[in-house]
Amino acid sequence: MILIADGGSTKCDWILLNNSGEQIFKTRTKGLNPAVFPELMLEQRIDENPELQDVKNKVERVHFFGAGCGTEAPRRLLQDIIANFFTNASEVIVKEDMVAAALAATTEPGIVCILGTGSNSCYFDGEEVHMAVASLGFILMDEASGNYFGKRLIRDYYYKRMPPELALKFSATFNLDSDEIKKNLYKKENPNTYLASFAEFIFTNERNGYFYKLVHEGIQEFINTRVLCFKQAQNVPIHFIGSIAFFSEDIIRAVAQPYNLEIGNIIRRPIDALIEHYRKNVLTTY
Repeated sequence: MILIADGGSTKCDWILLNNSGEQIFKTRTKGLNPAVFPELMLEQRIDENPELQDVKNKVERVHFFGAGCGTEAPRRLLQDIIANFFTNASEVIVKEDMVAAALAATTEPGIVCILGTGSNSCYFDGEEVHMAVASLGFILMDEASGNYFGKRLIRDYYYKRMPPELALKFSATFNLDSDEIKKNLYKKENPNTYLASFAEFIFTNERNGYFYKLVHEGIQEFINTRVLCFKQAQNVPIHFIGSIAFFSEDIIRAVAQPYNLEIGNIIRRPIDALIEHYRKNVLTTY
């Protein structure tokens, strides 16, 4: 049996397949970003899942694709944690989430973008991913991500740039006490996930001019910094993965049009497409 995981900072989806490609179960844990979370928390989040506990001695291979796994130290940390949990697995592979996004989006050359809690992009040549810019995380980068929009909303609320009727609804939805915000940002763990939780406000309310402008500016910044940096940008499709992209498709297409960019697939949850890739291209080789 092979266990496949697609993980971010907020959540991680796990699917167990038998050697015929049949799904045994699908489960979810909290996010497992090894560049953000401490070792003990990563261990606990895996250990507390009952479905994973039930099969920990039966899993033969684990393929994990996740945020924060693009550099050696955090990737190795998570690989060791997973190997220590699934003690009978003969193969434990940990790769960055961009690889899963590319495999889920296309089999042909293209640019693949992630717009979720964080954001990133790569050029996929049909076999391997190639990064143009190293990701420095939510403080310095992550344009058009959940945490990017969360920061924008909070700032607009405090600077009184948010329309009054929306500000009233925003304050009724979230605890906007300044001490509470600072505590979550500077004293608690997972500030990126905390910020991203505010972004839901944009997509669970009726679209208006304020929201459109906010999202348009974020997507514009992402296109400028994370898509046009690739020399292939105007020659291959641009694919998008993640909830932010899914709910912003019209704005993505509007921003891309003046640059003559071809928008390809927009996929909310890559795990299902990733499983199909495994059924067609991986399990058939075993």
